[in-house]
Order: sequence, then C-alpha cells, then structure tokens
Amino acid sequence: MKRKVFTVAFLAFLLGHKAKAQETTTDSSAYKKTKLKIEEVNFISSYYTQDGNNSAVTGGRGTEKLTDVATTLDIKVSRRDKKNRKQLYGFELGVDSYTSASSDKIDPNTVTSASYQDVRVYPSLSFSSENEEKRQIFSSGVSASTEFDYFSLGANLGYTKYSKNKNTEFNVKGMAFFDTWKIILPIELRNNPNPNYKQGDLKPRTSYNLGLTLSQVMNRNFQIAFLVDIGYQKGLLATKFNRVYFNDPGATVKSENLPDTRFKLPVGMRANYFLGDHLILRTFYRYYWDNWNINSHTINIEPTIKLTAFSSLSIPYRYYTQTAAKYFQPIFQHDLADEFFTSDFDLSAFSSNMIGLGYKMVDHNKGLFNVKQINSLEVRYGFYNRNNGLSSHIITLAMKFK
Repeated sequence: MKRKVFTVAFLAFLLGHKAKAQETTTDSSAYKKTKLKIEEVNFISSYYTQDGNNSAVTGGRGTEKLTDVATTLDIKVSRRDKKNRKQLYGFELGVDSYTSASSDKIDPNTVTSASYQDVRVYPSLSFSSENEEKRQIFSSGVSASTEFDYFSLGANLGYTKYSKNKNTEFNVKGMAFFDTWKIILPIELRNNPNPNYKQGDLKPRTSYNLGLTLSQVMNRNFQIAFLVDIGYQKGLLATKFNRVYFNDPGATVKSENLPDTRFKLPVGMRANYFLGDHLILRTFYRYYWDNWNINSHTINIEPTIKLTAFSSLSIPYRYYTQTAAKYFQPIFQHDLADEFFTSDFDLSAFSSNMIGLGYKMVDHNKGLFNVKQINSLEVRYGFYNRNNGLSSHIITLAMKFK
C-alpha cells in the first residue's frame, strides 16, 4: 500500500501570526517591508474502501480488501520582495491511515501484523517567485514520505513562461525521488538463501520525472493544454512480499522479481469547453507507454452544471484500459525458467470505469455558513470498477479558507 498528520504547531503559528519580513538598511525609501499574507488554506479528507480477489501478496488470488482514511492540510502564504516579485510559500502536511487484509497475509500465522494497519505521513515545502515584468515563474520544492517499509525524499524544480495577455503558458518541471525499501519477504521464504534479497535489508529506488505542459486559451469558451511526462526509475521495482506460484508439479513459490529499470512516456491533452453560462465540459485524454510493454488509454469527461451563482454539480466519468506487462502471468502460469515474474493484477490487461458525483459551493465575498474565511466547500463521491472484479468507493471533502 503506497497511499498516504504531523503536529500542526507550525500551522497554528502561521495562522495566528503574520510574520514580518526582515528590515533592510539599503535603499529603504524605495522598498517598504512587507508581511507574509495568507493566500489560502486547503483542508482535504477522504475515505476509501476497496475489495477484490486478486491479491498479489497471495500470488494473484485472494482478498484485496482495504480501507484508507487520508487527510491533507495545505497552507500558502505570499509576500513581495525588494524587486516587487511575488513570492509564494507552500507548506503541506498529510497522513493516510489504512488497513489491508491482503498485506496481513505476508505471514498468515499472525493475527495482525505491522503490514495490516499502518500510517503514511508525507510533508512537503514549496516555493515560487513570479516576475510579472518578465512574465515568468521559478518554483522549487522538497517532500518526504514514510511508512512501515518505505522512506522517500523528493525534490523538484520548475519554470513557467506566459504571454503578455496570459493566454499562452509553457511549464517545465523536473522531479527526483530517492526511496529506500525495507525488504519484507513472505514468511515461508525468509530462510531461503538468496544473495540479493534478505529479510530486513534496505534497498534503494530512484525515480526521475520531467513534465512539459503547453496551455492555450483559444477563445473565451475554449481552453486546451498538451502534456508530456517522461519518467525513469532505477532500483528495487519489485514488491518483495508479493508471491508468485509457478506451473511446475510442486507449485513452487518465489518472491516477485522485476527488472531494476523502467522507462515511462505518457502524453495527454486537456480541453475545457464553456457551453453557455451554466455548463462547463472538462475533457482529458492520455496515452501511456513503458518499456515493460504496458500501453494504456485514459479518457476523462466531467460536465459541470452551474445550479446557482454559488453552487455547481459535476458528474465525472473516467474510462481506462491497458495491456499486460510482459512479465505478468496469473497464478500457476509462470515457468520456472522465467527471469522476471509477477502475478500483480495492476500489471495485467484490464479495463476500468469510474463514475462520480460532486457538489461545490463557493462564495468569495461573504463566505459560506456566515463565516467569511470559508470560501469553498466541495463533496465528491466516486465508484470504481475493474473488469477483473476489483471495485472501490471513495468519498472526499475539500474546504478552502482565505
């Protein structure tokens, strides 16, 4: 499980105080000290549940029951520097608490193990500086993530250039993640001699991503964007507590084994249509290819109906289909001669549908519920279904404070 609060004393400090910028002794007549201004505070919480019968932990057959409660608190503050550039600081804290019946099958003899219930914590910091005269934005950020068998550090750099009328925008963003996995093997394989993977060993994984986006406002009713996201991974890419059962008479079991490199190339297009004053149609298409032989297509359609001046209703729908990785076979189908092998159905051929419903209220002037600081509230529900039997439900609450 790789989904995702720290003590919020720092957040309370930011909310309760407006920190003053340092005074300068040079050219004080041309520069006035500024204060940090709270731009917005976002609170997001969701409840997710799923079930299915293709658990990779037990070789591609078995319960996939899982629940997850995720909460994220994000604060953005801004100020002007000496050159009148707008600087934006972001601070985010997130936590996911989940239970996973399939993970508990790593050692079926335990009643509950560390893998059955765990917490993932992920803080991040971001910074951007906008030069309105040159029409460009530089950004950077750092992040971390940790759970019972996994620790990750990330960093990113970005650059945005936009046109004078702001109708055209180009963005490039590079990201790097440095992960450490703790090897956890199925209970019956822990005493088997293996020079590469031993119970409790720490193994690295490094991921690099380069994202390119070109956005264009075609006219007052039509906006379009083109996206490319190049990814490369190196290190431990297999989940070592996933079992694979082979097709020999003894039904040999081994720990999942996958190549230690992977190259990904998704390309996509987003288009938004404003069909009158009361209907917006948001669409998205993405094609994905990687060198494990997975090819996929994603189609998103989300009509949004404006009910009143302050409320709207959205009906998101997503269709997804992919081919199988060349290393995937169902349970008891792999040959002992195979170098790489997995029975993880996330790497199988499948198609899926997601349908949802969302309701949003916005009031930037008076605020919601007679509270001026609450600018928006959104509640969303989604139902997801795969053609191999996996299904899930998610409910999300999002609030914005300004």
